[in-house]
Amino acid sequence: MTTPPSSFLSEQISAFRKTLKEALHVVRTRGPGKVTFWFIALVIGIAAGFAALLFRKSINFLQATFYGTEDVQLLHSFLSGVPWYWVVLIPTLGGLTVGLILHHFTHDARARSVADVVLGAAMHDGRVEVKAGLASAAASLITLSTGGSSGREGPVVHIAGVISTWVSDRINADGITGRDLLGCAVAAAVSASFNAPIAGALFALEVVLRHFAVHAFAPIVIASVAGTVINRLEFGGVTEFVLPRYGDLQFYAELPAFLLLGLTCGLVAVALMRSIFWADDLGNYLQGRMRIPRWLRPALAGAMLGAIALWFPHIIGVGYETTSLALSGELAFHEATVFAILKVTAVAITLGGRMGGGVFSPSLMLGALTGLAFGLVATGIFPDVSGSSSLYALAGMGAVAAAVLGAPISTTLIVFEMTGDWQTGLAVMVAVSMSTALSSRIVDRSFFLTQIERRGIHLAAGPQAYLLSMFSASKIMRTMTDPQAANEERCWEMVGEGTYIDASATLEAAMPMFDQSSERFIPVVSLSADAAPPELLGALFHVDALRAYNRALAATAAEEHS
Repeated sequence: MTTPPSSFLSEQISAFRKTLKEALHVVRTRGPGKVTFWFIALVIGIAAGFAALLFRKSINFLQATFYGTEDVQLLHSFLSGVPWYWVVLIPTLGGLTVGLILHHFTHDARARSVADVVLGAAMHDGRVEVKAGLASAAASLITLSTGGSSGREGPVVHIAGVISTWVSDRINADGITGRDLLGCAVAAAVSASFNAPIAGALFALEVVLRHFAVHAFAPIVIASVAGTVINRLEFGGVTEFVLPRYGDLQFYAELPAFLLLGLTCGLVAVALMRSIFWADDLGNYLQGRMRIPRWLRPALAGAMLGAIALWFPHIIGVGYETTSLALSGELAFHEATVFAILKVTAVAITLGGRMGGGVFSPSLMLGALTGLAFGLVATGIFPDVSGSSSLYALAGMGAVAAAVLGAPISTTLIVFEMTGDWQTGLAVMVAVSMSTALSSRIVDRSFFLTQIERRGIHLAAGPQAYLLSMFSASKIMRTMTDPQAANEERCWEMVGEGTYIDASATLEAAMPMFDQSSERFIPVVSLSADAAPPELLGALFHVDALRAYNRALAATAAEEHS
């Protein structure tokens, strides 16, 4: 027996009324909170956008002042007429200033950048260091203005993190809200810096928050659009690079070449990252062996950069002039190859010398040079089935940058938005996919995650690995006065056997001990520096450690899927 049409219609109307009533209830009870949060996201986006714009224009102003050029976009060409002593002296003095700033305002004389923002999102409720962050911004500004060979995206992202941290502290934001606000600030800063609203939003989700939760998407997009509007009010809707018109892409015939280009770019990206880490380790060794003051280390790096710039001024600064030449195919094979090698060297000296700046812009330049060199060879061998060598430069630019950042989606989009070329998407996507697939198996996913891994924090392995390091044994243990405390006599026996854990240790050290000893608990002691006997504080029970760990995993999963 079928349901009468009038009855069916009544049921649908009743269901619609119920849904509408529930929706109005949500708007009344939770709507203002959401609206307020989106308004805060908009304000943070505007603030971060202006900060990124001010940082960019400050670099241009200081470069023009220090080097005496009217057009900083043509700085490399202009340097050929600057006296040699100025070419060497400017980055040296800049490095000295950077060293003094970082020495006095940071505990480790290291400039903060994207890795610290990623770490703040994962482990510090979306907060970053404010005092060290402001000092790092000043250090990076001087670095990029006086000849340091790095990029402006790292400092801009951390400045945005400082802004969101200040707001989060003022409103006492919880972890989820703090991370969302951090994502908003980063998205706006990247969008304002590169005029790339889509990529800015995805960069915040893919690199900083490292998830694509629906609840974070809307406010991040709002902030990203705000940052882009600020950029376009100043610079208009122009793209960062102007590309020549490419011929028809013989995609099916050229597909193997772009696959091979992606693998090549993956290896080049690994070489860049490994060079920076090797230079940092070498700098640490020489600094300790020769007892070099830490404030002098950036000055020595600046002097080395100035010496290289006497013959190869292309290494100075962000390098957009050389990148544009590569994308337009105006460099010969030997020029592209030599410039690529020198750029890797200069970036390693800059960051290994503890100067400021980021790696995104250098990776764009290195990728364009690598792609151009590869394209000149490919089109020379197979001229009848090949497109323009400049197309390979574009694909290479995206491939190296994606491998370094560990962000294939946002990097692909930022390349399109910076160039305005959406017709060669297949070539770029193929190269990007191969480069990231290869490089992520050689390093810990990306430059930023490898930086964090070198600090002993296993962020690249996922929350199941790094969450253990967030819980201190002293906070989870049961004290000896607890009604369900461990047997004190057995605790001392275990201490005598060497089975105990320091109060400052984390679950990362405790969990393997449980697996090895098969004990229900591990004594927690306080160790003194004067070799005095340990003081028994309590015991860490396996069940308590597992309970805290499982709750943290559940909270992380709930946030990522909300």
